[in-house]
Amino acid sequence: MLVRLLYVSRATDPVGGAMEDILAQAREFNPGSGLTGILCFGNGVFLQVIEGGRQAVNQLYARILRDPRHHEVVLLSYEEILERRFGCWTMGQVHMNRINTTILLKYAEKAELDPYALSGKMSLALLEELQATASILGRA
Repeated sequence: MLVRLLYVSRATDPVGGAMEDILAQAREFNPGSGLTGILCFGNGVFLQVIEGGRQAVNQLYARILRDPRHHEVVLLSYEEILERRFGCWTMGQVHMNRINTTILLKYAEKAELDPYALSGKMSLALLEELQATASILGRA
């Protein structure tokens, strides 16, 4: 059974040094676990979608909850899915400070990443648009 999990967290290192470590670990670990997804970072905030088998996704989320690089972790969405939306990414990345601000303004009050103020549905729509506009890097 496939599931999709979407969460937001604040980086303990707001400069973003942890993002590269997280991406490297994900790109090494995820293919063998059948996990795919996207990690966004901006203004000290992570927004991540993870897709895969229920057990693998749940285990990864449990590790994220214990990871000292994250705090204020909030689950935005968790659902069973028929197919992956981000299946071609072992873990794509988006640097939110490098994207067209009109995309952010389409989904939020301000042109900055604040998924704490968005619903899970809106956050997922934002990620899908970022994918459609080729704003995601690191296809692996």
